[in-house]
Amino acid sequence: MGTYEPGTATAADGGTTLTAEIRRVLACVDAHGARVDGDGARGDGHGARGDANGARGDGHGARGDGHGARGDGHGARADGHGARTDAHAARTDAHAARADAHPARADAHAAPADEARYGDAAGAAAGPGNSDEGETAVVPAALVTAALDALVSCFGLTPFERDLVLLTAADELDPTTAARCAAAAGDPQRAYPTFSLALAALDGPHWSALTPVAPLRRWRIVELEDETRLTVSRLRLDERILHFLLGSPYLDARLHGRLRRTPAPEALPPSYDLAASRLAEGWTEDGRSPDAPLLVEVTGGDLRSRADIAAAAAARCGLGLYAMSAEDVPADPVERDRLARLWQREAILLPAALLVEAGELDRDQRAATEAFLAGAAVPVVVSSEDPLRTERPHGLRVPVPRLDDGEQLALWADAFEQVADLEEGELRSLVAQFQLPPHVVRSAAAAVRRRLPHEDELDAAELAWLAGLDEARIGMDELGRRIEPRAGWDDLVLHERQTAVLREIVAHVRQRSTVHQEWGFAATLRRGLGVTALFAGGSGTGKTLAAEVMAKELGLDLFVVDLSQVVSKYIGETEKNLRRVFDAAERGGALLLFDEADALFGKRSEVKDSHDRYANLEVSYLLMRMEAYRGLAILTTNMKQALDTAFLRRIRFVVDFPFPAENERAEIWRRVLPPQAPVKDIDPALLARLTVAGGSIRNIALSGAFLAAEEGDRLQMRHMLAAARTEYLKLERSLTPTEVRGWV
Repeated sequence: MGTYEPGTATAADGGTTLTAEIRRVLACVDAHGARVDGDGARGDGHGARGDANGARGDGHGARGDGHGARGDGHGARADGHGARTDAHAARTDAHAARADAHPARADAHAAPADEARYGDAAGAAAGPGNSDEGETAVVPAALVTAALDALVSCFGLTPFERDLVLLTAADELDPTTAARCAAAAGDPQRAYPTFSLALAALDGPHWSALTPVAPLRRWRIVELEDETRLTVSRLRLDERILHFLLGSPYLDARLHGRLRRTPAPEALPPSYDLAASRLAEGWTEDGRSPDAPLLVEVTGGDLRSRADIAAAAAARCGLGLYAMSAEDVPADPVERDRLARLWQREAILLPAALLVEAGELDRDQRAATEAFLAGAAVPVVVSSEDPLRTERPHGLRVPVPRLDDGEQLALWADAFEQVADLEEGELRSLVAQFQLPPHVVRSAAAAVRRRLPHEDELDAAELAWLAGLDEARIGMDELGRRIEPRAGWDDLVLHERQTAVLREIVAHVRQRSTVHQEWGFAATLRRGLGVTALFAGGSGTGKTLAAEVMAKELGLDLFVVDLSQVVSKYIGETEKNLRRVFDAAERGGALLLFDEADALFGKRSEVKDSHDRYANLEVSYLLMRMEAYRGLAILTTNMKQALDTAFLRRIRFVVDFPFPAENERAEIWRRVLPPQAPVKDIDPALLARLTVAGGSIRNIALSGAFLAAEEGDRLQMRHMLAAARTEYLKLERSLTPTEVRGWV
């Protein structure tokens, strides 16, 4: 089975016109009709000869009577001569009847050459029996049979099937067809093409053309109006096929809503271009079956990048590309088979490949998609994060490549060339931070172009950074909780040694590109290049606040991922959830804070069963992704002592967040109260006697402020006391007299 390659040939190139081919087929119909008429005429002739013979018999009898009665003589002879005259007249009528049949056959043979019956240069037709001289066909005379020949070649039609297609096309294009079919059928009620008429009138007829598995019916090239009356039902040419023959290619209307055109990108980064070439090899690999092209897959990356690579691969094979969501594959087998055949026919006619976008599918959707792919005997590319299992033979599985720094630099420079004059250092900062696909970089540049004329405070580089953050956030909100960084170093109360480590971590992230790339350290490092840290300490000791301070310093988003929600009891699901988080975060290098690491980490257990083995694999996978992550990934834990030291060795920084001493709690109290808050006799030293961490201190201060505001009074120690009782109740603790002595 081939594919149609549209051309621009016309009759001027020496091709046979579609009009001429339709005339030829209609002439066959006329000839059959003439034969039917001729048989009837010959029947009339035999009857006339019988009358003549009878008349001659009467003449002989009359002569006998004449001899036997010579006495009557002259009168009887006169009667005999009259009888012979009647017999001669009868014979003359019979010859005339036969002669009438011959001109009809002669007309039938002359019909193909009778150009006068076809109107003007537009290919008008007015065949025998058409009384309306003004009625014309709509077949352009200059339209050659290239599309028809392609249809025959692609679907393997026999000459008889080809002529049958032309006959049904004539029914749509030539107004004389109805009368001709009726005349040929000998029935004015059957003024349309049928299989019966085709078998009788067209050359090389064969019954197999009528079967459902033959091309005409299998590919719905022609359709039966009534499938219960196989030979006498009206045959109609499928509308899509008619337009194809007339040179009007378009997507079948029955596929609208399911498929969408995916144009090939004007240009691709070099690594994407190489991936497209590899993907195309899956359709051109030697040894494949022509009826079952290899299935190729593009995995990873984002949906648009996969589509761009697939469209470029299709273009290399001379194909267009249409995309369809796997969710739109019908679950019903009959509907699914109908869709598959309709698309296969369309893929041959256009020609085009199909991109099936397989996202998060449930079991039934996945089964339906795999069944659809197994029956699609045309080029198909599957777009998915994970490889899709199917019974079809596979070609290549091509992952979307990660663009290197050089490609990213060229991408950002090209996108912003007409937007703003960014310096190379500014471009390198963007490249070091963001790993965005080409279409997203262009989208960020477009956002800067719209905003720049109306911006007075931020320059183009700052707007580009913010646009990159906006684009990188897409898809992250459903995977974690985003915290907009507002706290600064002054809001953090820690020992100096802990603060120094935090600043060192910031330096590692900020100078990563310089050290790894420009100074060449990336080539000498054995492990991943990611910056990893563990924050260990009790609840409320400032772990999340410290991460927020660092995110603000770096100008990044902070995403908090609760590992207890990521871990799944189903084998493989935890890794899948973690991969989604890291893949999405890679776009913008967001600061990732994995909270409740205790849900996944622990003392390395002795492997007793498959669950223990997979639990250790989940931890190893998380550490591997953290080490490879181009941003900063932080784990938090309340129980550092419960973690396996082998895992701790793979983490670059470990920062302890001890419970704050009394003087540190007093400092936290001073910083937690805003300067504009109306306070009266608030003593941070007295408040510091409460043995609570910084998180609880902030809760008490905020609750006390609400109590004071409700009373319409200034914030006082009695409000703090009431708020402290509420907080201790939540902590399931009791206030001691020592803690609140001297408050009120």
